[in-house]
Amino acid sequence: MYGFTTTLSGVSFEAALAKTIEALKAEGFGVLSDIDVQAAMKTKLGVDVPPYRILGACNPPLAHQALQAVPDIGLLLPCNVIVREVAALEIVVGFLDPQVMVGLVDRPEVRAVADAAEQRLRRACSSLGGTVSAA
Repeated sequence: MYGFTTTLSGVSFEAALAKTIEALKAEGFGVLSDIDVQAAMKTKLGVDVPPYRILGACNPPLAHQALQAVPDIGLLLPCNVIVREVAALEIVVGFLDPQVMVGLVDRPEVRAVADAAEQRLRRACSSLGGTVSAA
């Protein structure tokens, strides 16, 4: 598994996106990047797809610890979070599991950072409500 998700029902895409950003903020994460996949697919390919955003979430103290341990770990940062519409008023919010980093780097200092990040992201995921599952 590479992540975990929650499915929100009865909420609009924009409301789910805002709620996700607030949940991340409550756990010390800021959003460094926001990729609008729907707009990119329309612009680049002329294809209509449902709303889909990729958020690059960063907790600065945790990122700093990881970068101090392994300077090139920036290749694995920030933590990606997706918000995607699967049907009207049904939104999936997915979080990349920071433990993926540990499998690639295998350094104890990185494991501690990944553990802390995972706990925070799982709390953010749970705070959104909905059904949490593995991705």
